[in-house]
Amino acid sequence: MDKKKLLHIDITKLILPLKASIRDAIAKIDYGHAQIALIVNDFHCLVGTVTDGDIRRALLRGENMDASVERVMQNNYLSLPESATQTQALYMMQQNNLRHIPIINSKRQLTNLFMLEELVRPTELTNTVVIMAGGEGKRLRPYTDNCPKPMLHLRGKPMLEIILERCINAGFKNFYFAVNYLKNQIIDYFGDGRNWKVKINYLSEDRPLGTAGGLSLLPPQLSEPFLVLNGDVMTDIDYGEVLRYHYESKSDATLCVYEYKTQIPYGIVRIKKERVFAMEEKPILNHNVNAGIYLLDPKLLNEVPKNQFLDMPELFKKAINLRYNVNAFPIHEHWLDIGSLENLKQSQGDL
Repeated sequence: MDKKKLLHIDITKLILPLKASIRDAIAKIDYGHAQIALIVNDFHCLVGTVTDGDIRRALLRGENMDASVERVMQNNYLSLPESATQTQALYMMQQNNLRHIPIINSKRQLTNLFMLEELVRPTELTNTVVIMAGGEGKRLRPYTDNCPKPMLHLRGKPMLEIILERCINAGFKNFYFAVNYLKNQIIDYFGDGRNWKVKINYLSEDRPLGTAGGLSLLPPQLSEPFLVLNGDVMTDIDYGEVLRYHYESKSDATLCVYEYKTQIPYGIVRIKKERVFAMEEKPILNHNVNAGIYLLDPKLLNEVPKNQFLDMPELFKKAINLRYNVNAFPIHEHWLDIGSLENLKQSQGDL
C-alpha cells in the first residue's frame, strides 16, 4: 500500500490541549465520525488519546462532563513512526483490535493518523436489526387513530423510515419489523426493503406482545448479536458504535441508557432523628434511564416465552438474575422518546 495515502480529514480538528474538558473531547470525537480525540502538550507532542469507548466508560463511573480530559485519556497508546506503511498500520490494528494509529515523529510530535476505515473497504454488517413497530400510541391520539405510531411523519417522513436510514448508514442491511397495530400500512410502505437496498421481513403479532415478546417470532438460525430498537425513539447515536461496544465488553446483553435530570421543586431537608444536619435547595437528581436501544446475544432468545407478552425490562431482569453478562452503553448524543404529544412537537424542532 502507498504510505502517502492517509486519512481524508483535517487532523487539527481532532487535537485537544491537556487543559481541555471531557465535554471538549466529545465534540472532537464526533467530528467527521473519526471517533477519536488526540491530546497534545504545549510542544505538540502526543500525550494521550480519547475514544468513544473511553468517554462512555467514564460517564458510567460518574465523571463530570466538565472534568479534565486527563481523567479519561489513554497515555499508553500505540503509535507508528512517519516511515510506517499502511500495511504495517493495518497489521498493528488487527493484532490489537484498534481503529486508529497515531503517527509521530522522532520528537513524539503528532504528524498524522491512520484510520481503519481508510485502510479497508467498508463492509456491510451481517447483524440483524429488529425494530419494534407494533405500538398503538394511545398517548398520541388523535394522530394515531388511523396511523401506527412509527408511521407518524417528522419533517415529511415516517419516523420508522428515519430510524431505518440511520441503521443503513451504520452498515446494517438485514431487518425485522415487529408489527401489530395497523400493520398493513407499514408493510405496504416498506415492502421487502428493496427500495432502500436492504432486506426487510416482518414479525406479525396477532396480539400485542410487548417490547420483547415479538422476539419469540424470530427464526432460530440467528448466530450473531442483534440490535433491537423501539420504533418511537429518535437519536443521533451511531448504532455501529453500540455493536463495537457490545463486542469489546464481551456482553450477552447491552442496554443503552440516557442520563435524565429531575429537579426537586422544593428545598430538601436532611434529618437524623430530630436533628437537621443539612439542607439543599431544589437539588437536581440524575438517573440513567432505559433508552429503548438494546443489543442481545441470540442465546437470550431462550428466555423469551413463545408468543407471550413480555416487555424488555422484564427480559433484562431475568438475564441479570440468571447471571448473563449485562452491560450499559451510556448515550451522550441527542435522544428523545416520541411517546407523547409534547415530545412529538419537540422532535420536529430537533430534526
